Amino acid sequence: MRSWPVPEVPTLDGTSVPLSLYDTADQCVREVEGAGMYVCGITPYDSTHLGHAATYLTFDLVYRQLLDNGQDVTYAQNITDVDDPLFERAQRDGVDWRELGTSQIDLFRSDMAELSVIPPQHYIGAMEAIDDVIGLVSRLLEAGAAYVVDDADYPDVYAHVDATKQFGYASNYTPDEMASAFAERGGDPDRPGKLNPLDPLLWRAQREGEPAWESPFGPGRPGWHVECSSIAEHYLGTPFAIQGGGSDLAFPHHEFSAAHAEAAGDIPRMAGHYVHTGMIGLEGTKMSKSLGNLVFVHKLTAAGHEASAIRLGVFAGHYRSDRDWSDAVLKEAEDRLARWRSGGSDWAATTAAVAELRKALANDLDTPKALEIVDAWAQGPGADPEATKLMATALNALLGVHL
Repeated sequence: MRSWPVPEVPTLDGTSVPLSLYDTADQCVREVEGAGMYVCGITPYDSTHLGHAATYLTFDLVYRQLLDNGQDVTYAQNITDVDDPLFERAQRDGVDWRELGTSQIDLFRSDMAELSVIPPQHYIGAMEAIDDVIGLVSRLLEAGAAYVVDDADYPDVYAHVDATKQFGYASNYTPDEMASAFAERGGDPDRPGKLNPLDPLLWRAQREGEPAWESPFGPGRPGWHVECSSIAEHYLGTPFAIQGGGSDLAFPHHEFSAAHAEAAGDIPRMAGHYVHTGMIGLEGTKMSKSLGNLVFVHKLTAAGHEASAIRLGVFAGHYRSDRDWSDAVLKEAEDRLARWRSGGSDWAATTAAVAELRKALANDLDTPKALEIVDAWAQGPGADPEATKLMATALNALLGVHL
């Protein structure tokens, strides 16, 4: 599947700083090794809201820091273009689920292009990955890491929750937290025939009215977690450097994606870093589809708000923090962008500021510190054209912000 145009990312002279990120699994900040990155994509039944945007902007920053370090980045992202929420929304709206998915994917692409997000080299829909999913499920069955439920009508395939000894390391959830999150985030703990309530679905046998593909275990469609495992394995190889997404994906999604890849590949760990972004709220309330309090990227840009200001509004808080979005946050970001454009400093102060900016972003993407550094630069004694050009290059390269 096509992604979106690659924005111009200038090369910044000077000394770069190796990137360190917080790893949810090891619960510490440490240096990233390698440059293979997998970030979980959208289920295309609604357009891009600020919660989505904050996640993809975070990993755009990761991509930019790796590029600044001279890394040859390989980035893969999925689109869950066949799944229950998509079917349910299409039925509610009286449209074909394929048409709904296509329209929302197109809108997502345009939002990402508008925000100057660097696209993945491999942008893969679940329907494009069917053969890879079937291959991975087959290997898990052969390894004894999966089983078919005893159900003549719907012989679904499930993975054993204890298929890997290290299960639970990626999220560090307690058993009670696992049980609660599994039920709330797409799991089916009460499905008859399962050997363990936490066993995740690998292959859903065909139901009436649902799309299906032929497989050695009967017609059906992929489960959610194995979709990402198979795409990551195919396009990045395992292990790879960074598995990314929102904090609500740590369990069950990332935990099981890792477990599937590890059980099938006999590897101790799928990713070197598991990196998770915080949730975005709207004026004190969690932003969610169910509450209907979403702020959409395309509506902000249609209203005349610059992409660079939206980025600065998101970056005003640290990526791992749950944080708020409001008209005041956006206004502050727009005022900040105006100050940066009208301010400046001399060459020596600018080169020092760029060096500090690199250090702040290399330290677990410390964007609040990075914005403070540029704020101080903009309050300098006056703009030197060459110095301003250097800062503009740095902001574009490292933050995706345009002076």
